[in-house]
Amino acid sequence: MVAHIPTMLAMIIASSLMMAASMAVVGWGRRRDGLGHWAAALLVNALGHLLLMLRGQVPDVLSIVVGNLLLSSVFVGMIAAIYQFQGRPIRWLLLFMPPALVTAFVTVFMDNFPARVGFVGAVIGLQAVWALATALERRHATVGRGQWLLVAGLALEAVVLLGRSALAVTVQGAEEGILRSSGLQTLTFVATFSVVLVSSVGFVFMSRDRADESNRVMAALDPLTGVANRRSLIAALDRDVARAVRMREPMALMMVDIDHFKDVNDHYGHPAGDQVLCSVVQVLRQRVRAQDLVGRYGGEEFMVVLPDTHLAGAEQLARELCKAVEVSRCRVDGLDGEGIAVTVSIGVFGGRLESGDSWDMLIAAADRALYQAKENGRNRVEVATGLRRPSSQLAAQANPETQPTSSY
Repeated sequence: MVAHIPTMLAMIIASSLMMAASMAVVGWGRRRDGLGHWAAALLVNALGHLLLMLRGQVPDVLSIVVGNLLLSSVFVGMIAAIYQFQGRPIRWLLLFMPPALVTAFVTVFMDNFPARVGFVGAVIGLQAVWALATALERRHATVGRGQWLLVAGLALEAVVLLGRSALAVTVQGAEEGILRSSGLQTLTFVATFSVVLVSSVGFVFMSRDRADESNRVMAALDPLTGVANRRSLIAALDRDVARAVRMREPMALMMVDIDHFKDVNDHYGHPAGDQVLCSVVQVLRQRVRAQDLVGRYGGEEFMVVLPDTHLAGAEQLARELCKAVEVSRCRVDGLDGEGIAVTVSIGVFGGRLESGDSWDMLIAAADRALYQAKENGRNRVEVATGLRRPSSQLAAQANPETQPTSSY
């Protein structure tokens, strides 16, 4: 199938302009996601193809030299956009070397159409490979499926341009001109059209997917300490309690509170207090298992969820955590000396759960033990004696034929 080349050029120009405007709107106020660079590349793409379409109506230096310079510069903007999206420094001097080579070659061989097509196709094709390799290099760190749309468009462009370059000097009739319709010309501009649409849509999806992931993380993590926040703690605890009841597995829970934390804020200031919170969290996270969950329940109080853990193991771990916090010191910026020393009080609940036990019952039990630790002098561990169950559940447990007895 052979298409009308001026019509295809007009479609590429229109789609580039519309996509650039859309990306500019989507990326307004978002400076570090690369959408601005990509939109600029699409504007350059529209201008470059406009100069191609005006071949014979404008001076050759504009249509040929400047036009090819702009087409090569399109991938400068796209690669820069990918770099910025990935948080990598943009090496502008290196990126503009291919357009400089294109400009020099086309200026010298302005009257040799096959040579121009071969060289420019090879350079821009390699730029497409460069963009493709850059996108794939950090594919595992990019969330969502938008990256695969980006990769598909760039891969098609690279294959077509490199193939066109290889065939330019061997296919009879290649010297006919840029506006002459042929199968090779049609395939080339279809690939360009695909980059404009498919890759641009993929890049927008990448930005959206990362924003969604960032929002999800922000909704699940405490912004100061980086551990689970109260909402995600309760969700995880509810899930683990249901599993423990279903699988008849033991489970433990700790409530950890920093002793006299108000005094730290009053004496050293709230910024120092924030660093103390982060320091205590680091101590806790270093000493729990991968399957355990540490989170900030509120203020200076933390929760540690311990699936498949007996009371004895939880109590031993709590005492180790209590000692580890006591001997550690928080190094505070701008504060001379050995740092700030703090202690923690820990309330522990652990054991097998019964049908009807819920996450709030575990928190209440561990919280009672924590209160007891505070009352008994702080910097210590206290263990909850059991859960406070509704009277109907206690009656059912009293009958061994209807409910097995809980054991710790």
